[in-house]
This record gives sequence, structure tokens and C-alpha cells, in this order.
Amino acid sequence: MPVLSRFPHPRPCALAAVLSLAAFVTGCGDSSEGAPATSAATSSEVTVPVSAVTTTVLEAGSEPRAVVRLAPPADVEQSVVLTTRSEVFQQIDDEQRQDFSTPELNLPLAASVTQAVSESQPSTLVDIVLGEGTSPDPMLASALADAAGSRAGLTVAPTGAISALRLAPTVETANVARSAIEQAFYQSVYRMVSFPDAEIGVGAVWQIRQQVMSAGVTIDQVSTATLVSDDDERVTVDVRVEQTPKGSVWMLPNGQGQLDIEHYTMAGEGSMTFDPMLPLPVEGTLVLSGDQVYVDPDATTRLAQSQVDRVEWHSPEN
Repeated sequence: MPVLSRFPHPRPCALAAVLSLAAFVTGCGDSSEGAPATSAATSSEVTVPVSAVTTTVLEAGSEPRAVVRLAPPADVEQSVVLTTRSEVFQQIDDEQRQDFSTPELNLPLAASVTQAVSESQPSTLVDIVLGEGTSPDPMLASALADAAGSRAGLTVAPTGAISALRLAPTVETANVARSAIEQAFYQSVYRMVSFPDAEIGVGAVWQIRQQVMSAGVTIDQVSTATLVSDDDERVTVDVRVEQTPKGSVWMLPNGQGQLDIEHYTMAGEGSMTFDPMLPLPVEGTLVLSGDQVYVDPDATTRLAQSQVDRVEWHSPEN
């Protein structure tokens, strides 16, 4: 990575960090919100709070209407595959465009409900065991073999809103696999659909608002959801997501300075299907893309970034 001496404070590693939901773990020599960048892995469980969600119904939809609730019973089990990929390209001034993409990751998940919602328990607790993940990237694919058996967990409200993410890699998990797994889960929890408390029917439209802390920038995320179908076994929702930064400055990790946000777009759409009696989506795809431009405080150097993030859920047989 070239030395970016024209930036007075930030080191090259910080400039290469992806300013996105994928930036939960930075990929360079120092860590910020993510796992420490060391060769040794740890087995300690980490619980990551997930920011609160608010919903507003814009259109109630057609009759019949009902409150949609996701309430899987205790001990129910589900197998699903989570697939993520982030394509990120960055360019500093007129220098050559660089590729900081993260390779596709396919994670087979075995989920079980350890606590069901009840009058005394307001949330569902989901325990997840990771199978052996796969990736077209040879280095990541090799590291994923030792990550099999790692665990994760979710605290989920009946609306589908996730309030906490728990991660517990195996002691054998190398950093490259641990970081990829953390990024995959972080992306997926902030791509979930939450249902409103009000009664809705097919055609209903509601907004889901959530703040996302992403590598030193607070992002306002607004998702507009439309109820496509609702029967006893499946609930399908189309969703469009838009992100805007709350402020105009990107504070770089580890006190390495700041960049002004000159331009920021990030938006996308997709669809997600739920079985109300299962803890995770049964299928879905959501793709976000956008462009960002950052400048140093003296406006002498510009960092341009283009990005595409993809999250998919599907059953193992598909």
C-alpha cells in the first residue's frame, strides 16, 4: 500500500478502511471497533449491542390486517446459509484505483431457539453454530476450516428487531476468518426487516429507522418496507434502504485524524422472506451500492470510493 504522505495525520491503513457497514472490522494493522489485528485468535465471547429500531406505518395495506410477529418456539431448529460480499474500490487523486473488496463468504448456520418469547421474556434468544464456511478466495477458504464450530447468538424482539449480537470464535479461528465472519454478521443484522406494532395487510408500507456507527461516522439508515405476501407459513417483504451520514466528518480510527465528507450516497433494495416460527430469514437478497468522496481538512487530497454490498439468505439445498 503506498504511503499517502499528503494526508497530514492519517496513516495509509486508516485511509484504506472501508467506510461502510462492512467496516465493523478494519483490515489493516490496527483495529477500531473490530477484532484486534493479531495473529493469535481468542475464544472469549463478545456481545455487540445493536442500535434501536423505530418503525412508522405509511400505509396500512389491504384487509385482513394483523400485527405481524416472529415468535419461534423454544428448541426449534433451522439450517440456513448466509452469503455476503463487499466490492470496494478506492482512488486517491489521480493515482491508480485500488481494490479493497472482501471475498464472497458462504456461512452454513445451524440455529436453535434457547429462549422463546413469553409474558416474562420479551425477546427470543437464538444460538447459532457455524459449519465450515466456503469462499472462492483460497486464503480465506483455508482459514474457514478451523472456524467451523464457532458460535454466534442473537437477541430478537417479536418485531424482528435485533438488539444484541454475540460472537464466540473457536480458539483455532485465525484472524482472517474471524474478521470475515464478524463482518458477515454485522452486515446481516443491520439488513434485517423489523415489523411495526400496528396491524398491517398486504400492500402495507412502513419505514424502519436505525442509526449505524461505521468506522467513525454515524449513519442514518432508513428502510422502506412493503408487505408483499402474508400467509400462515411465509411473510415476504420488499425493502429499499437509504443511508446518509449524520455529520460531515469522518473521524479515522485510533486518533489518526479526520476527513471531510464531500459526497456520500449509499442505497439499495431487495426482498426477504420469513417463517414466523423460525428464528432466521428463510431466503432473501439485499444489495446496496454507492459512491463516496472524502477530502483532507486542507482540501488538497481527495479519496474517492465506490462500493457494492450484498447479503443473501437461502436454505442449504438451494
